[in-house]
Amino acid sequence: MSDLGFWNLAQADPEATALIDPNEVVYSRGQLLAESNQMVHGLRTLGVEPGDTIAVMMPNCKDFLVAYLACASAGFYFVPINWHLAGPEVAYILEDSEAKAFFSHATIGDAPKLAVKEAKFPMQAAFSIGDVDGFSSLADFLTVQPTTMPDNLTAGSTMNYTSGTTGRPKGVKRALAGIDPNTMGELNAMFMMMFGIQAHENNVHFTGSPLYHTAVLIWTTNSLHLGHSVVMMEKWDAEGMLYLIDKYKVTTSHMVPTQFVRSLKLPQATRDKYDCSSTRHMIHAAAPCPIEIKRSMIEWWGPSIYEYYAATEGGGTLVTPDEWMQYPGTVGRAWPSAEVKIFNDDGDELPAGDVGTIYMLLSENMRFEYKGDKAKTQKERLGNYFTVGDVGYLNEEGYLFLSDRKIDMIISGGANIYPAEIENELILHEKVTDCTVFGIPNADWGEEIKAVVQPADGVIGDQALTDEIIEYLAGRIAKMKLPRSIDYLDELPRDPNGKLYKRRLRDPYWEGKTRQV
Repeated sequence: MSDLGFWNLAQADPEATALIDPNEVVYSRGQLLAESNQMVHGLRTLGVEPGDTIAVMMPNCKDFLVAYLACASAGFYFVPINWHLAGPEVAYILEDSEAKAFFSHATIGDAPKLAVKEAKFPMQAAFSIGDVDGFSSLADFLTVQPTTMPDNLTAGSTMNYTSGTTGRPKGVKRALAGIDPNTMGELNAMFMMMFGIQAHENNVHFTGSPLYHTAVLIWTTNSLHLGHSVVMMEKWDAEGMLYLIDKYKVTTSHMVPTQFVRSLKLPQATRDKYDCSSTRHMIHAAAPCPIEIKRSMIEWWGPSIYEYYAATEGGGTLVTPDEWMQYPGTVGRAWPSAEVKIFNDDGDELPAGDVGTIYMLLSENMRFEYKGDKAKTQKERLGNYFTVGDVGYLNEEGYLFLSDRKIDMIISGGANIYPAEIENELILHEKVTDCTVFGIPNADWGEEIKAVVQPADGVIGDQALTDEIIEYLAGRIAKMKLPRSIDYLDELPRDPNGKLYKRRLRDPYWEGKTRQV
């Protein structure tokens, strides 16, 4: 029997460091185990049984991980909720997931208490850290429970809700495995081993993005299952991350390209203050990374920048630093037991080099359905393959290259234009901190290209800057891809994990009109 899995590791070495929280408070494996055991005992007294759902809306903190560990060991579904959502949106998830209990935090704001008042979820059991109207004290609830290992442990599962870019968000629900939690923890952690990350090494994982994101939670908890410690930020900032990497000798992390961009744009003197030589597997995903940005990160941190492409629903591909240097821009080849194909809109498979919609094989252990929405489940499948709407191509060696999301593609004068290609050049301009590109209506061409830019600190977004940017881009991309106009914002609407809410910027231009994609 393997010794992996958090519960095995915590019993074998309870004094080992498991977590350094955002306040740099250190928690041992034994402490997390004791509190998660208390939560299991407490939830069982409320009548929560295997297969039931627990919802959590908290910032990055120790209690978030305690709730996850409790659900993962007692056969409960764990539903992490984005703390940027409004009360009615949270209420919808509580109802749709049929949550039996809801954990939140006083720092979140009013959305949790508004949701509890509005939601009609099966058991009105709401607990919080700090005082929240309508919530009981989570600390008081746990304190009276025993810390002993509960009986009849069985693996739970996380049910993430999609971002809901079209209609209501849907829960991605997989059947419970019915196996020992440690076995499930080890199986899940094998994903990290595909990147060469090993168990029991002196690894420290950095968590800087919100744990409600699928991948962030997976990488954080799998690190615990492999016997690594986790150092956590509540709100990511570039220099704060470098400080933690240096102080705690961070070896692994899960990041997004926006964080690379922000880090590289720090003054050189700031970057030089911190030693990042401990990094070994700094994995990124979630969005295409500009080639020059990734090349600069490899030059700075060494060959520790890995990448993969996947989705909440399954996946995917991965690429090592050496492979990426051989095929710059690729997101890699399909990982073991996975498969990637490119199809056109008629459902025909396309040959290498042809751009189309990316589909990934649903392996047996990845089978899922969108909770309560079989139509959506089937709509995004071709046989045993599924898509999340991304567009790209495979080269002759089977390496995948992303073009963009299908919904973001601009069709101007009959030509397909991929905003990501323009954004990847625009972000390299020294006076651009952040940017996005999308299509807006044009009576003659169907769509024209609009850019929105967040200027660097101290830079004024005016016509002079627009002229400078257009001249810069004219030497790097085709004339047909040049923005017809540029707007300037103090900050683009991104969530803390770097995901851009492009629809908030694009949709007002399309009110009362129909896009071609």
